[in-house]
Amino acid sequence: MPKKVDVVIIGASASGLMCAIEAGKRGRRVLVFDHANKAGKKILMSGGGRCNFTNYDVSADNYISHNPHFCKSALSRFTQWDFISMVSDYQIPYHERAHGQLFCDDSAKDILNMLLAECRKYAIEIRLMTSIQSITKVDSGDYVVVTQSGKQADKSSATSLVIATGGLSIPKMGATPFGYQIAEQFGHKIYPSYAGLVPFTLQPADKETLSPLSGIAVDAIVHCSKNSFRENILFTHRGLSGPVILQISSYWRPGEAVSINLLPDLNLFEYLENKQKQGSQQQVRSVLTTLLPQRLIVALVADKLISKSFQDTSHDSFRLIEALLQNWQIKPNGTEGYRTAEVTLGGVDCDELSSKSMESKLVSGLYFVGEVMDITGWLGGYNFQWAWSSGWSAGQYV
Repeated sequence: MPKKVDVVIIGASASGLMCAIEAGKRGRRVLVFDHANKAGKKILMSGGGRCNFTNYDVSADNYISHNPHFCKSALSRFTQWDFISMVSDYQIPYHERAHGQLFCDDSAKDILNMLLAECRKYAIEIRLMTSIQSITKVDSGDYVVVTQSGKQADKSSATSLVIATGGLSIPKMGATPFGYQIAEQFGHKIYPSYAGLVPFTLQPADKETLSPLSGIAVDAIVHCSKNSFRENILFTHRGLSGPVILQISSYWRPGEAVSINLLPDLNLFEYLENKQKQGSQQQVRSVLTTLLPQRLIVALVADKLISKSFQDTSHDSFRLIEALLQNWQIKPNGTEGYRTAEVTLGGVDCDELSSKSMESKLVSGLYFVGEVMDITGWLGGYNFQWAWSSGWSAGQYV
């Protein structure tokens, strides 16, 4: 006979654990399966090991989805302040970084240990290193889940099934398309998935020009598809990275160019024109290298434009320099893909789910939480907040 529980959750992820805790609080018997050897692996590696667990400023505007309104209900019912309160109850020290991002002072383990302690409190059973062989919905309405752990095969049945398997990002951490496959098995539409919050790779000619700049980081505004972000851009030996590139990558599509302003606080044309009016005898190059690293100037601006003095340089040349540094157009070759992506865009169509409970509108008792859904947050703690909020919401109903 299958082991009978109330709720089976596939994925000991941030959203899966939060859902388990909330269901456990309601006295539900919960069984969590994960194929990894540890629960919450992505929690442990996030934020450079410090876990950017939420943000002081969270709204639906910080998320990308084909249904931009879907996330509002869950985010308003379990807010960033609710999770911060939980963190404070466990006396986990944390700090704020730029743009309201909250990180653990010590280690991401603090967040995972908090979640696991809550799971123990409510007698949540977590089975690791367990693969799912099949999931079926039987005539009684229950879900029967056949699992394999080593040589041991087991069956479990539950009235509620929660898919908390995440997306395809960082396959070395165990990411698989399993959640999408289950959704499709039960008739759900899946929006095509692609890597988000990911560095750009470059066309061969651009890579040759820019790879010597590896290690340079500068403040910049990057525009693409009517979206723009301001943060550091980092030049790497593979391409372009840094927070501003990760943010814009979620909006970029293959074949599009991005526009980069490397001097966002300056009217460069006026600045150069004033130097000329003041009678400066300096080379244009020597002034530009007080504004940006010399290697960057040399790589982006032709020598003939900057090797003359201000008095021998035309306004047309100033305009050209301005365009090269403040409206630098570059067409990425692609991204580094799921190998380094922090999130997966696309996923289970939210129109087929309840925004209140995360339950399928097509199949009763089936729930989706976290990244497997077509909801993707910006860099800065927003994806974890979606995990907490969606997991909490489902946990009130499963």
